[in-house]
Amino acid sequence: MTQQYLLEMKNITKVFPGVKALDDVKLNIKPGTVHSLMGENGAGKSTLMKILIGIHPPTKGTIVYKGKEVAFENTNKALNMGISMIHQELSPVLHRTIMENIWLGREPVKGPLRLVDHKEMYNMTKELLKDLDLDLDPKEKMANLTVAKMQMIEIAKAVSYNSDIVIMDEPTSALTDREVEHLFRIIERLRDQGKAIIYISHKMDEIFRISDEITVLRDGTYIGTYLAEEMDTNKLISLMVGRELDEMFPKVDCEIGDVRLDVKNLAVEGVFKDVSFTVRKGEILGLAGLVGAGRTEVIETLFGMRNKTSGEVYIDGKKVEIDSPEDAIKNKIALLTEDRRHTGIFPMLSVKDNTVIANIDKYIKKNGLLDHKLIKSDCEEYKKAIRVKTPNIDQLIQNLSGGNQQKVLVARWLLTDPDILILDEPTRGIDVGAKAEIHSLISELAGQGKSIIMISSELPEVLGMSDRVMVMFEGRMTGIIDRKDANQEVIMKYATGSM
Repeated sequence: MTQQYLLEMKNITKVFPGVKALDDVKLNIKPGTVHSLMGENGAGKSTLMKILIGIHPPTKGTIVYKGKEVAFENTNKALNMGISMIHQELSPVLHRTIMENIWLGREPVKGPLRLVDHKEMYNMTKELLKDLDLDLDPKEKMANLTVAKMQMIEIAKAVSYNSDIVIMDEPTSALTDREVEHLFRIIERLRDQGKAIIYISHKMDEIFRISDEITVLRDGTYIGTYLAEEMDTNKLISLMVGRELDEMFPKVDCEIGDVRLDVKNLAVEGVFKDVSFTVRKGEILGLAGLVGAGRTEVIETLFGMRNKTSGEVYIDGKKVEIDSPEDAIKNKIALLTEDRRHTGIFPMLSVKDNTVIANIDKYIKKNGLLDHKLIKSDCEEYKKAIRVKTPNIDQLIQNLSGGNQQKVLVARWLLTDPDILILDEPTRGIDVGAKAEIHSLISELAGQGKSIIMISSELPEVLGMSDRVMVMFEGRMTGIIDRKDANQEVIMKYATGSM
């Protein structure tokens, strides 16, 4: 008799201090299938996967793998039994080579002294990369790679274990369209070999393109498992959030005021040049372009993280010099960075500390001590306003889901009372429910007269939220398009230098 399921997770419950992360959840995975695990941030997807690979023990429940009940006490046991995971947050050893990263902890050895066999490791890596159509030198240092290439190495590493189950958590978040196609070819080949893929993504088009089955979790509970071919986007969103999302991009027509920010001929030699644009009060300026176009570099220069080579910046008609983030904050500019893990959150600090850290001077009393009562009051107010899901504000921010971490970062910058709010990929890796909430908040802030610059790689988001769209290609601005004239085709022409 053929075993129907490769993996069965039964009645899985996980309780952390102060919160029940999973409550009686099940997951059944068939061999040779792509099984998508869907749910809002905080639904319990990552916790369930961490239990599967041995990071957390379940409080209750059983795991049956290849027909036998198992307990994964650690990740090594899970790996050795054929379960590997590509994590959403990359953690490469930057100053080591590609081959050292792929075979870390399981390097080939030679001789009685069991020294690392670098030649064999090189050959193994070369063969693996060739097999996956990755044109990279095994001896290249990870630090020299783009985030997208690091992601592809992480995928190669997972494949190198020859696992029967490969878990992919947001594997395309940093990939270009071409690299996504490459990943899908790898996934299809693994499926054809009888491997099972557990796929986690917030990108609906990906889910419906590659999934055989979809399991939905909501607030730590199991909602159901469905055939992908019997689902559509609206039905899936409704199951995930427990309500209909009629308005994914709640753009409200705001009164557009005078020019607040005027950027003239801004340049950083070798990175971008001759970038000029304005942003008015109450306006949302979308910033579009392909990966590597220079969008993030422009706003990092505006925020004082890079030194400009030339150009001028005016706020409310007055020329300003911004040489550091401190200068930017003093000029009422706030920046929500693209990479919340490395340049956003302080993982070992609480939600409260992460919220107030950019505006700490406000809370210092005349005697030099912090006003903890005011800190708590402000944090509770923003937690409620932005609907941050956390047991309390003293919880470590690293224990929150990605979407809720993002909301805390938004609260951090709102506390500085900025006039100009720069949002770099504000909804990357965030579920549809939290996206709609962030979009509502952005519209609300524009309605209050804030000037907003929003970078996004998702064209529907740019088109849905922006009053005007500025497009970049290879370090130069190729056009600024009014909302009424903007569509995906026009933006892509500007983004590929075809106009």
